[in-house]
Amino acid sequence: MARVAAIDCGTNSIRLLVADVTKRDDGTAWLRDVHREMQVVRLGQGVDATGELHPDAIRRTREALLDYARTMQRKGVERARMVATSATRDARNRDEFFDMTREILGAPAEVITGDEEARLSYLGAVADLDPDEGPFLVTDLGGGSTEFVLGGGSDVEAARSMDIGCVRLTERFLHSDPPAKGEVDKAEAFAREQVQLAFETVPVEKTRTWIGVAGTVTTLSALVQGLEVYNSDEIHLSRITLDNVREITDSVLAMTHDERARLGPMHPGRVDVICGGAIVLRAIAEELQNRAGIDVLVCSEHDILDGIAFSLV
Repeated sequence: MARVAAIDCGTNSIRLLVADVTKRDDGTAWLRDVHREMQVVRLGQGVDATGELHPDAIRRTREALLDYARTMQRKGVERARMVATSATRDARNRDEFFDMTREILGAPAEVITGDEEARLSYLGAVADLDPDEGPFLVTDLGGGSTEFVLGGGSDVEAARSMDIGCVRLTERFLHSDPPAKGEVDKAEAFAREQVQLAFETVPVEKTRTWIGVAGTVTTLSALVQGLEVYNSDEIHLSRITLDNVREITDSVLAMTHDERARLGPMHPGRVDVICGGAIVLRAIAEELQNRAGIDVLVCSEHDILDGIAFSLV
């Protein structure tokens, strides 16, 4: 057994998982959570427009990472891996970010490709599901990008990463409060186009079970269920329908920022980007129903963090 730490630094949030990972005789791994934590740092603030990481975003990420390093020390972590995704892949000044991570962790964060991000997300997402429910389509809807991965068991058949995410779509299209119809129409057209492009590479017609991961998906599941507060136990492996996705998307798009902020399960750092994320999720749901007849989404709390942890064994 090894105590490991996985850090996922995305466009919107930075997350930490400390876990004990045991390798079974058959070569598969079993993971027991010790500590999970998420902080919204909005590392991708303005990257789509400027091509650079904002100094305030780097400062916020530094503060969160210092906090995580202290937690890892207290918990007796033996091995750690930090992965940086979409925002850092796109930034001209990314060296400043990596120098900071090296200073705090002793090694720089890894910039992984979209395909590697997809593979790790897939491994984490399917770990708690019966292999007989496959083939699985895993969608990891992040801040700057969305990964689409098709596979069976632990084997990935096809993957595609697209530059659509809750932060990127919001910053590019949704400027009114609540979003104006014309803004929503443009965002939806862009999201549909990108999803269709992804599905040209990923043969989603083979899908038997659709799994969604990351904060947009889990937050929308909490809202569909009418939870008063965010509850991971109620959200993990919950199932919502295409009609649920359509209804909750229409609902959040009709709300003002303040109305969304008053929703019990809504994290403060997700209030201003949930509309963009919901538009992406609805575009995926509708295209998947058209192509594969899938109209149920399994919402998973386990994702790339778990995949990173498994990769350390």
